[in-house]
Amino acid sequence: MFPRLGDLQIQMGIGEGMLGLALVGLPLGVQVALMFGGKLVEKLGFRKVMLLGVPVLGFAEMLASTGNSPIWFFAMLFIGGIGVGGMEIVVNLEADRAEHHLKQRIMNRAHAFWSFGFFIAAIIGATLAQIGIPPTPHLLGMAIILTASVFLALQNYQPFAPRGLKSESMPRFTIPSRGISTIVAFTLSAMLLEGAGIDWSVIFMRDTYNTVPFISGMALALGALTQGITRFFADSYVERFGPVRVARASIATLAVGVLFVTFSVDPATALIGFALLGIGNAVIFPLAMSAAAQRTDRPAAINVAGLAQLSFITFLIAPALLGLIAEHFGIRYSFGIGIPLVILSWFTLHSLSPKK
Repeated sequence: MFPRLGDLQIQMGIGEGMLGLALVGLPLGVQVALMFGGKLVEKLGFRKVMLLGVPVLGFAEMLASTGNSPIWFFAMLFIGGIGVGGMEIVVNLEADRAEHHLKQRIMNRAHAFWSFGFFIAAIIGATLAQIGIPPTPHLLGMAIILTASVFLALQNYQPFAPRGLKSESMPRFTIPSRGISTIVAFTLSAMLLEGAGIDWSVIFMRDTYNTVPFISGMALALGALTQGITRFFADSYVERFGPVRVARASIATLAVGVLFVTFSVDPATALIGFALLGIGNAVIFPLAMSAAAQRTDRPAAINVAGLAQLSFITFLIAPALLGLIAEHFGIRYSFGIGIPLVILSWFTLHSLSPKK
């Protein structure tokens, strides 16, 4: 859907501020599913959650594209977000179980395929937009193809054995400690700029440089591709150089990327900036999650839950905030507000160091 946001904005006849508010439906649905979906996952099992989650997301996005009302758009994305949240629980638990049984890091590599999915979606969406295919038949076709694909892929699927209830149980609400709050501050720049790239990169290219749909879509595609490649190889670099040095390189790359986008003078410079943003934000949140789990001030589950819940507020606020900034001050400023957050991340790097 995200490569077609520019088309859907025109279809609904709304500004960036209202579009940003409507986009909040998706992360809000995800958050609701993350809070209340654990019991459902236990009851249905991993396979059924995936078989339900993919069509719920796909057909919700298709239905979102059929109306002209931002309220309808919000409601359908909320339903789609519930499907995403259920799948988030499943794939992250399964990756954690796989790491435990394989005795090697695979979490970043697993998340790389999320990024590759965005890359493929961006290429398809940009191509179909370029040749004039409307969003609704595009999204309907993808929903049917991917629902059929996941049924075929999961026919004989058997999940890894559980690590035990204690390792996987998470509190529904938790108050983050001071140390976790510092880690949250470290992640803010990456989370906001990743969200900005997903939601607004296509519209940035259209509004700033009046690019054709395919070139506009490449802003999303390049960011997703570089993010995926970085995540695919990141685990070995973290093991070799340590989380702090990898995070320092990531923040530096993120800084260059946001400067390239904010102060770009032509489409090529902006596209380079979006590619650098993908590299820069790729592993920051996984590194933060690992740092939270390794802290000894409270149980790991409490610290991880505190980080996830507080950080996720960024995804809830970001679409509306960035949309309002774009509408009232210009879309460059939607990315420019990431600059002070990158500086904040640099000065909170110490939060990733192991605590005795």
